[in-house]
Amino acid sequence: MVGTDSGWDGRGGRDTRGKCPADAIPGRRVVAVSLVALAALATGCEPGTAEGAQDAPPPVRATQAASPTRTAPATATEDAKPRTAPPPRPSASTATPAPAPTASRPAPEPSTATPPPPRVLMRTGTESDRVRELQARLRQIGHFGRNPTGYYGSVTADAVRSFQARRSLPVTGSTDEVTWKRLLAMTRSPRAVELRPPTERPVAAPDDRCLKGRVLCISKESRTLAWMIDGKVVSAMDVRFGSEYTPTREGVFEVFWKSRDHVSTLYDTPMPYALFFSGGQAVHYSADFAANGYGGASHGCVNVRDRKKVAALFDQVRNGDKVVVYW
Repeated sequence: MVGTDSGWDGRGGRDTRGKCPADAIPGRRVVAVSLVALAALATGCEPGTAEGAQDAPPPVRATQAASPTRTAPATATEDAKPRTAPPPRPSASTATPAPAPTASRPAPEPSTATPPPPRVLMRTGTESDRVRELQARLRQIGHFGRNPTGYYGSVTADAVRSFQARRSLPVTGSTDEVTWKRLLAMTRSPRAVELRPPTERPVAAPDDRCLKGRVLCISKESRTLAWMIDGKVVSAMDVRFGSEYTPTREGVFEVFWKSRDHVSTLYDTPMPYALFFSGGQAVHYSADFAANGYGGASHGCVNVRDRKKVAALFDQVRNGDKVVVYW
């Protein structure tokens, strides 16, 4: 059977009258129509809507292409500004660099710098009436357990250290201005009897054997000598005794020999105002005791460090007067 669109006229030939060679062939007409439809879609439809055009790149719309053209210069200008624009002009405050401040820099230094230490008023080796007052004031508040002597020795230094530690002051043992002012604020002015007592330590209660007659009453515990007549103290003075190898004898004795300018034949040392009471042991003045205090010891004698007091005692004591040495 012959299709109606084949163009066959039944006479064995094709009817080509009045038609182009392309129109004469039905197959070519279909292809031409398809090309026309495709061209119409390409010019008036969205890309990708025409079948068979999926692989072709979508046409660029006129409005989309114009948009980057208008905005690109603005974007490029903003990005380039930090690179191409000149650096910002300095403000008035930074136009001329100010010199480094010199007056304000030292301001914090006083708070961090170590202040100078307070001035020292008294230290070990000082001997004065102010030392005597220091000792009396320390004794008022329990830091100095002896009577004032006016000499700043190791005992006084220890008392000052104790006071400084209790008051959260620098513990130096020396009396500086801060320590002295604090002590003055806590104590009263000492009385005359407190400033110049007869002995460095309080005189001990007399032994019962000292209560009658004329007695040199010597206490090893308080390290004092009391010259007593009928139970009353005439004078008192500080004394020290022999070491453990040459101890001072204890007991009741009598003065049997007085020698004003005596010199020891055993040790070749001066023993002024010697009052012998037991063999070679005597009460006498000691220059070493006066200089070094209780840092030393005798060879068994009873040393006195106050020359004036022992000189006066030498003149009052007689041979035969009683001597009592006790604890």
